[in-house]
Amino acid sequence: MTYYGAAELARSFRTVRKNTLIIAEEIPEEQYDFRPAPGSRSVREILAHMLTSSQGTYRGHAVRKITTFAGVDLQAVISERLAQEQQWATASKSQLLEALRGDADTWGKHLEQISEDDLAATVTFPEPAQPPSKSRFEILLSNKEHEMHHRAQLMSIERLLGLVPHLTRERQARMASWTPTGR
Repeated sequence: MTYYGAAELARSFRTVRKNTLIIAEEIPEEQYDFRPAPGSRSVREILAHMLTSSQGTYRGHAVRKITTFAGVDLQAVISERLAQEQQWATASKSQLLEALRGDADTWGKHLEQISEDDLAATVTFPEPAQPPSKSRFEILLSNKEHEMHHRAQLMSIERLLGLVPHLTRERQARMASWTPTGR
C-alpha cells in the first residue's frame, strides 16, 4: 500500500502551480523585469525557467519515458532549454500565464494516469552521478519541488515590491479569526 501515488502527485502539482499562478497574477506586469540583485533572474525569467523546466521534464518522462540518462547529450539538452527560456523571457505576462496554465493542465492529466509500475521504474544516471539511479516518482516529485523553490523566490520578490503574498494573507486571516480558548 502506498500513501502517495499518481493521484496525490497530480493534486499536489496542481496546488503548487495554482499558487505560482496567483503570485504571477498579483505581480504587476511593469514589475516583471524586476531583479532582486544583479545577476539574478527577473520575475519574467523565473517564470520562463519554471515553464521550460517543467516542459522539459514532461517531454523526458511523459513523452519519451526515458529510463536512462546514459548516452544523453546533457549539454545539448541544457542548451535547448536555455534557448527556450530566452524565448519565453520576452513573453508578455498574459502569454506566460496562459502557457503556465496549459502546462499545469497537461502535467495534471499525465500525472493522474501514471501507473504504479511507471512511478516505480528506475531511471539510471551515468557515472559519476550520485545516486546512480532514482525512481521516476522521485524525479517527477522533484519537478514540483523545483517549482516550489522558485515560487519562494517570487514570494520574496513580492515582499521587495511591497506586496504581501497571498499565502501570507490567507494565514493572517485564519489567525485573526481564531479566538483564544480557555482563558
